[in-house]
Amino acid sequence: MASAELRGLYAITPERTDGARLLAEVEAALQGGCRILQFRDKQHTMPECVARARALRTLTRRYDASLLINDDIALCTLVDADGVHLGVDDGNLKLARAILGPQRLLGASCYADLATARIADAAGADYVAFGAIYPSSTKPNAVRASVDLVFQAKTTLTAKICAIGGITVDNAAPVIAAGADLLAVITDLFDAPDIAARATQYQRLFA
Repeated sequence: MASAELRGLYAITPERTDGARLLAEVEAALQGGCRILQFRDKQHTMPECVARARALRTLTRRYDASLLINDDIALCTLVDADGVHLGVDDGNLKLARAILGPQRLLGASCYADLATARIADAAGADYVAFGAIYPSSTKPNAVRASVDLVFQAKTTLTAKICAIGGITVDNAAPVIAAGADLLAVITDLFDAPDIAARATQYQRLFA
């Protein structure tokens, strides 16, 4: 996926002990129209993460969707993922871009700091992520980023803008109106009673 196509729902995998359940939930999101997925796993061993990432790589290819790996360039390369997402303490962005090359995607967490986003933009990040936009059940202590910050970033940066944190289909419209190209969602997507239908709802917000 080219950076120009970075738009819409950006699903981030939930922590699931059951790998089969995780794959079924991700497939439902893909069936609903999601085309960007980040694999994030802070619980399992490396062999387990490799196995899950490979299964997700197969699944995303089936739906012509992009797979990004959270915080792990080596795993991204190993499973031939489409890119990596790095936090502020997870590595040098310029080095990451050099390792990944021009074809893979590079995303960067910028929290509520426009200056950090400018540095990431200059380093070659395809998108910068701001959040938490709203109170987040996944990261309840996360710093808050305003919708106005999304607007400032959209009007000053080359990179695409991703919003994350507490986003739901009911509160997403102002964030998109402010300039968010991507909505990163975990809970409101994967805890929905119908994941495919919820993914479709998100995609329609960008129509």
